[in-house]
Amino acid sequence: MLSDKSRPVIEATLPLVGSRIGDITPKFYARLFAAHPELLDGLFSRSNQRNGSQQQALAGSIAAFATHLVNNPGTLPETVLSRIAHRHASLGITEPQYKVVYEHLFAAIAEDLAEVITPEIAEAWTEVYWLMADALIKLEKGLYAAQANGRMWAPWRVSAKTPAGVGSMTFTLEPADDTPVTEALPGQYVSVKVQLPDGLRQVRQYSLSGEAGTSRSFTTKKDDGGEVSPVLHNTVQAGDILEISNPYGEITLREGDGPVVLASAGIGCTPTASILRSLADTGTDRQVLVLHAESTLDSWALRGQMTDDVERLDGAELQLWLEQPVDGAREGFMSLREVDLPADASLYLCGPLPFMKNIRNEAINAGIPATRIHYEVFGPDIWQAS
Repeated sequence: MLSDKSRPVIEATLPLVGSRIGDITPKFYARLFAAHPELLDGLFSRSNQRNGSQQQALAGSIAAFATHLVNNPGTLPETVLSRIAHRHASLGITEPQYKVVYEHLFAAIAEDLAEVITPEIAEAWTEVYWLMADALIKLEKGLYAAQANGRMWAPWRVSAKTPAGVGSMTFTLEPADDTPVTEALPGQYVSVKVQLPDGLRQVRQYSLSGEAGTSRSFTTKKDDGGEVSPVLHNTVQAGDILEISNPYGEITLREGDGPVVLASAGIGCTPTASILRSLADTGTDRQVLVLHAESTLDSWALRGQMTDDVERLDGAELQLWLEQPVDGAREGFMSLREVDLPADASLYLCGPLPFMKNIRNEAINAGIPATRIHYEVFGPDIWQAS
């Protein structure tokens, strides 16, 4: 926990560092990649560097972690740390890399705050960094140890490439060698590594959208703003080999017998579809309410799979919102004010961040405790959504 010596220093300097962290992180990444250009090959996302989302993610995580230490002495933000650790493990982050980040991050801080930084301030923020880093290292070691194999990447063969709504594609894979396969849990994701036309390798996480266990299928949207999905859509064909990580992600179906509400928007339906499939395959007698929002019916990537699984469950109901409505669907954006939510429900959310923030707020207003609202965020705002 944050020491008594450092706490007043962090509390006093947090407004300044928080206001400057958005300017510090670009300098940090410039230093990092100048010294270690190899980190852009198969680890850091080049598109996230270009659009600034990676810088926002790092800035937000450091500032929010420090804020938590000041406001909640003696505790750590365990839920969000777990989310980051799963993301790091899916990329193969290692303990020595935290030392590399520290070296270049604090050089950037010293450069940006040269006129005000003192040894006391530097020492206090160093403590914050290593409290966060040590917590993540511990979590990530546990995640690596829980896998069925000690490999970061394993070859998987594409057995099928199937259109899934307008602009989306489902890839089904099978093991291409004898690497032991970790059983995936409903709602988890894998990282996929591809080589771009210019030779650089890039990685992106995709939620598993079909059966969990030892099978692998994921659904991608071509125009998702990254560089990996276009390669998958335009270049990868059935029979090709892809490098796939072990499954990660802590937003999975919790055990219990209470009602389950699955709420998604757009391609965010992939993890909720996996959870729904697991409920259908086990023939659950839990009440299941599936809520989905989409622009058009044809854009719904997993429409067939999800509607079929709803029909397989006696206690399941589907409600749909469309910007261009058809019979049986509501018009516009999803709102829980229009839904009769089951008592004691657990809510699982995935979609664009504004969508999740809105639905989470409506769920809390409707009486669902925050502890029963589970969501996955893919992007730079993992701290802001918590």
